Amino acid sequence: MRVALFTDTYLPDVNGVAKTLGRWVEFLNSKGISCKVFAPSHEMTDMAIDQNIVERFHSIPFLLYPEVRLGIPNPLHIKKTLKELNPTIIHVATPFNMGLMGHRYAKKHNIPLVASYHTHFDQYLSYYKIPWIENIYWRYITWFHQDCEKIYVPSHSTKEYLEKRDFKHLEIWSRGIDTHQFQPEVDKEDVLGRYDIPTDKFVILFVGRLAPEKGIHVLFETFNRLSPEIRKKSHLVLVGDGPLHKDLVDEYSGVEDISLLGFMKGKELSELFAAADVFLFPSATETFGNVVLESMASGTPVVGAAAGGVKDNILHQKTGLLCEPENVDEFTEAVELLFRNPQMREQMSKDARAYSLEQTWESIFERLLASYESVTKSKSNSVDVLDIHAN
Repeated sequence: MRVALFTDTYLPDVNGVAKTLGRWVEFLNSKGISCKVFAPSHEMTDMAIDQNIVERFHSIPFLLYPEVRLGIPNPLHIKKTLKELNPTIIHVATPFNMGLMGHRYAKKHNIPLVASYHTHFDQYLSYYKIPWIENIYWRYITWFHQDCEKIYVPSHSTKEYLEKRDFKHLEIWSRGIDTHQFQPEVDKEDVLGRYDIPTDKFVILFVGRLAPEKGIHVLFETFNRLSPEIRKKSHLVLVGDGPLHKDLVDEYSGVEDISLLGFMKGKELSELFAAADVFLFPSATETFGNVVLESMASGTPVVGAAAGGVKDNILHQKTGLLCEPENVDEFTEAVELLFRNPQMREQMSKDARAYSLEQTWESIFERLLASYESVTKSKSNSVDVLDIHAN
């Protein structure tokens, strides 16, 4: 098997899509499977990682997600590389510039084509005050995916969402978690002390892109609605960057019980997850919600929106608490419930950790590889049948 992967986001981008694709390519290489990635250029590109794996192209910022860059494909270079690779399957991970190039090549050369659907961009449009684009967007997305042998989605909720729009050939490609990196054992006082967060406070953590579609307004309204007694004993911590970061820093830089720590990754991030008392994640636009699984693996109970991939990962009142999207009263009640019930938090921590231990990347990737193989075999058989009829 030889795989060509087209995407408009890839390592060293730090979003969930880029990291998942990076792990997938690493898995393919470990199996001795040839893989070539076609992705946008990035100022932080690691040439050691890219060598013989990634072909980069000039890029521009994406309107709805400036941290992601849209590649400007060079058709001549792509055709030359693909001719040398002679792929047996083409995977388009984004429906934009790079994905469109892979789509066209697959159809022209009758190569099995699969896609993965990662982001509900349609749900972002109202947040950015351009809802009139939605009909155009769906016409294009429907066309883009109609010839795919498989469309991989990260969760049951995403599958149901697309089925309502008559998408076919949907298959779940879930997400795993590194339970060695994200784990509960941490020196809480040491971790919180690094960021001047009082160690006797009830720490409410948010990790994610600081953008309107992540429900940031719900986050702050929830914190502000906590009863005076609980608010006095709590501290809100935000980790992440994005279009709202500067305005939030300007507004809350002098507030004692709110910390904006900016972008974090690696050990610093995993330790902060484990040091928090609760993870508050009001985003209702997630197709999966990787940070939710990271928090669960860290033994930190999640209060999340009962929507999208978040509700697929949380078993209400067992591994976390789910609230109606945008319902600040429900989010406030959930946080206060966990504040007042340390035994409930402790049990949720254990149950969430147990759930995360079952979500291994190895088993998830083995299933995806088997799906690839079924697609290539099916396509090969159909071509053989056509040849027989032609003769």
